Amino acid sequence: MKTLHIDLETYSDIDITKAGLYKYVQSPAFEILLFAYSYDYEPVRIIDLAAGEQIPAGIVRDLNNPNVKKTAHNAAFEINCLKKYFPTEICQWHCTMVHAYYCGLPGQLGQLGKALGLPGSRQKMAAGKQLIKYFCVPCTPTKGNYGRTRNRWYHDRQKWGLFKSYCVRDVETEMEIHKILERHPFPEAEHFNWVLDQYINLNGVSVDRELVSGALAISGQMQGDLSGRARKITGLENPNSVAQLRRWIQENSGLELEDLKKQTVAEVLADKSGDKLVKEVLRIRKELGKTSVKKYEAMEACVCGDGRIRGLLQFYGANRTGRWAGRLVQVQNLPRNYLGTLDTARELVKKRQTDALRAIYGNVPDTLSQLIRTAFIPREGNRFLVADFSAIEARVLSWLAGERWRLDVFKTHGKIYEASASAMFGVDIELIKKGNPEYALRGKGKIAELALGYQGGKGSLVSMGALGMGLSEEELPDIVRRWRGSNRRIVDFWYAVERYALDTVRNGTAAYMPCGIAFDRDEDYLSIMLPGGRRLYYYKPEIRMNDLGRDAVHFRGVNQKTKKWEMISTYGGKLTENIVQAVARDLLANSLMNLYREGFQIDFHIHDEVILEVPEDSGRTLEEAVGIMCRLPGWAEGLPLNADGFESYYYKKD
Repeated sequence: MKTLHIDLETYSDIDITKAGLYKYVQSPAFEILLFAYSYDYEPVRIIDLAAGEQIPAGIVRDLNNPNVKKTAHNAAFEINCLKKYFPTEICQWHCTMVHAYYCGLPGQLGQLGKALGLPGSRQKMAAGKQLIKYFCVPCTPTKGNYGRTRNRWYHDRQKWGLFKSYCVRDVETEMEIHKILERHPFPEAEHFNWVLDQYINLNGVSVDRELVSGALAISGQMQGDLSGRARKITGLENPNSVAQLRRWIQENSGLELEDLKKQTVAEVLADKSGDKLVKEVLRIRKELGKTSVKKYEAMEACVCGDGRIRGLLQFYGANRTGRWAGRLVQVQNLPRNYLGTLDTARELVKKRQTDALRAIYGNVPDTLSQLIRTAFIPREGNRFLVADFSAIEARVLSWLAGERWRLDVFKTHGKIYEASASAMFGVDIELIKKGNPEYALRGKGKIAELALGYQGGKGSLVSMGALGMGLSEEELPDIVRRWRGSNRRIVDFWYAVERYALDTVRNGTAAYMPCGIAFDRDEDYLSIMLPGGRRLYYYKPEIRMNDLGRDAVHFRGVNQKTKKWEMISTYGGKLTENIVQAVARDLLANSLMNLYREGFQIDFHIHDEVILEVPEDSGRTLEEAVGIMCRLPGWAEGLPLNADGFESYYYKKD
């Protein structure tokens, strides 16, 4: 099979960073400027479409030839740009960005080239950003450019020549990366999952534009009112300025604040002896700082002409584990809703009844925040079926570790918080129910389950909110000890995973665990094979001392705190977390494929939850969808998978 490597440079009057790829391409102003390509690593050629050149007929045919594999970096971009003019099938494409994510590497082409140590002549050209800004987006009209709103190829031929070289270099870089990545092939099953992800993103989900516009109007009105109140109290021209407001607080109360971050503001508001005016201004700032309106603004920016938002999901967004990440509206971190009268609240927002919202619900910004989920709606004549896995990570961890009492819980009543408390404190589970004093133990069981499954300790309990739920610091070590004592197989699993990883990196020999986990080592990677056959990759592993003075596996990756490519230390609990989350992700991918094959339309999915859009008269039921979701793949025999859900005419948290 021949491979056709492609890179495009394009123009659109739509900001792709805010509106997304699909709206960007749909713009009437969109056009492809340059088409650079190479067959099977031959010298790169470029077609200057902006200057009137045409793509040869043979290449156009190959764009839809199943015997020619099309390859690009972030291939979703090339696919959707080319599909506007030429037929091409997603399944014929390969994405080196996703392949890099699979191999535990950075996705951005420039960072990826540096991480792999490509020579300078094969790395992405640094001048690219300036050239893209000049040719690919609208420009500001000035006297110097004779009032034009766009720079074309003939406005600066020298820059245009450099731009063509930049496009050629991108193909050269992508080809070098492709050669390296092919040493660790992208699994066929993952390719099919990626193709399905492209279909899901292309389909998108409808947005209640009336609700969005109403929320933005109310928010705008409140922003004006709140800013006016703050100006009246403080006399400041810009009370949103941190520097001005800190100075005003110091001058009026003597209180010196290092910053005005969320925690700092909360501490001042909690001080009963604090200055009333300062508190009032900080309450206003807190309300102004509500991020809910940003989600509505994002929806408005990226909704396409047919009222649907596309491109909400990034396949392999969490490289290594393979979990999806959110894009544009960031559906992976939507605020929860607790209102019992969502229908009423939605109607009031649509009618822009701010006073009524305040009278009924009190906190209007919080109400708008809770309604964000409900802005996602099915088409007219359709409804949503929303289903999600129940305690998926806890089930997977118990299954991998062989913690039998937990598996029995998940196979029967499923009350893991009560069962955990029962095991920790030696109390009959029947007594841990509302109305009994033993019910207080459920909270300890819950926080332990949420915080301790991946070798967490006292600090993990604190970060999960243990102190906020009334537990004292003195109680926390005992909770850790009790949870570990009642989950000895899980504790053994952490240490076994760490031991296998250390031995594999040291000795370079393969090692196997009874649960279907396998460790291997080659020149570049420590790999952990999951029960389903997919691998987790850890680049350039080595043994170093960690902060505790112990031997630990270190590898090169993107530090989640610094966002830099650097050496990272890991341990048994963290590796266990990677494994469990990856297995849970594979179960979700399996359920998505099963649902698709059974004819369900998947609008989007969040974590372990799937949002399906079905016609009213289709006869499709929630029970059918849940049953399909819970079909186990052959490699997951014995895993007690369960799901539940609800039906609705808008998305919400049930």
